[in-house]
Amino acid sequence: MDISFIFTIFAAFLRKVVIMDYVFQRKIYQQILQWKQENDGRSALLVEGARRIGKSTIVEEFAKREYKSYVLIDFNKASERVLHLFDDLMDLDYIFLFLQRTYHTTLYQRESVIIFDEVQKCPMARQAIKYLVQDGRYDYIETGSLISIHKNVKDITIPSEEDRIEMYPMDYEEFRWAMGDTATIPLLRKQLEMGRSMGDDLNRQSMRDLRLYMLVGGMPQAVSEYLNTKDLRSVDMVKRKILKLYFDDFRKIDKNGKIGRLYQAIPTMLSRGVGRFYPTAIIKGVGADKMEDLLIALEDSKTVNIAYHTSDPNVGLPLSEDRSRMKMYVGDTGLMVTLAFWDKSFTENVLYDKLLADRLPANMGYIYENLAAQMLKSSGNNLYFYTWAKDERHNYEVDFLLSRGAKICPIEVKSASYKSHVSLDAFCSKFSSRIGYRYVVCTKDLRHDGETTILPIYMVGLI
Repeated sequence: MDISFIFTIFAAFLRKVVIMDYVFQRKIYQQILQWKQENDGRSALLVEGARRIGKSTIVEEFAKREYKSYVLIDFNKASERVLHLFDDLMDLDYIFLFLQRTYHTTLYQRESVIIFDEVQKCPMARQAIKYLVQDGRYDYIETGSLISIHKNVKDITIPSEEDRIEMYPMDYEEFRWAMGDTATIPLLRKQLEMGRSMGDDLNRQSMRDLRLYMLVGGMPQAVSEYLNTKDLRSVDMVKRKILKLYFDDFRKIDKNGKIGRLYQAIPTMLSRGVGRFYPTAIIKGVGADKMEDLLIALEDSKTVNIAYHTSDPNVGLPLSEDRSRMKMYVGDTGLMVTLAFWDKSFTENVLYDKLLADRLPANMGYIYENLAAQMLKSSGNNLYFYTWAKDERHNYEVDFLLSRGAKICPIEVKSASYKSHVSLDAFCSKFSSRIGYRYVVCTKDLRHDGETTILPIYMVGLI
């Protein structure tokens, strides 16, 4: 036999061996643990979020570690008998015996958990939570996406015995953990607390690390692909598959594809710097009520982060929320990079090389704005912005507003080079009595410009 043929087969075998399925450390694990410890079976837990962010993986990992046994019912592939098991709750003993036999698992009272994975596929199972929790024998964790879509809640009673937590793509700290780095984020946090500059070398290294996160993103499949291959072309292909899955989901909600068109237009809208998202410029001839339904469905998909305009910037930002004026961001910046060049193959897309080499064109600064939105949202902030007239043709705009104590903190996101922060200064003058910290977010090192903190973008999730 040809020795080269044997070597080729052996090399292919080795490549398969080194491919790993990673279970990443996620912060939401501690939130689930807190629910388990504090509730002691008095409520179920619903973990909701976009598709492919790792909900099922982390919940099953939690069940393995924190319970004596568990049953995971994946409603995407459950049999008809399992899907209809929860239509009749008169005999819970039968239901539990059926599940143990079907899934070859013994359940132990108060030591086992039953997982309803992709529970939106079986609305009756979600409705049954009320009675299963009242029974008290086991714990229940649900995972789901598109949870609030009308067809998934039609004709069922949403259980009040259901606590909810929202899960996001891997944030920057979780991404660094995946890279084997547990020291960087605590160091950045300490530097921010002290208000001390990073220094040129550390700032450059931190920006290189962040740019990798911008390219790969926080979808666990994309991160796994990068760790296994170190090949951004392969990572891009994974992200394209996820985006195609999203478009398929959108068509299940709206067969005419309007939701997908809204989603696909986000990079274009941001790149134009128009200051807000104009859905009527994307989809024409749609009534206000229908457009509102489309936007609600897109928001409920958890694939986007939406910033709403506030008409009165104050600590009670939700009280002055204007839902008719919004800015829309892709929920994962790694997906955003791929979506921005959806019509081109990876080989034609020079953005990857430019980002890694820090040669991002000035008109690509909207990617940093999308990343800032993602980092703020994943660290627990709702997103608001404020704009007002400068003159007849121009507006001032503050990109993000945070509520901190009795004050508000305005944030202006800049590209790599800037000479002033006019909008931020005008805002702080206009609302001087309401202002706490003020930030200009950019790629430069941490420093202070008068009362303004110049914040490197890799620290946004820490404020």
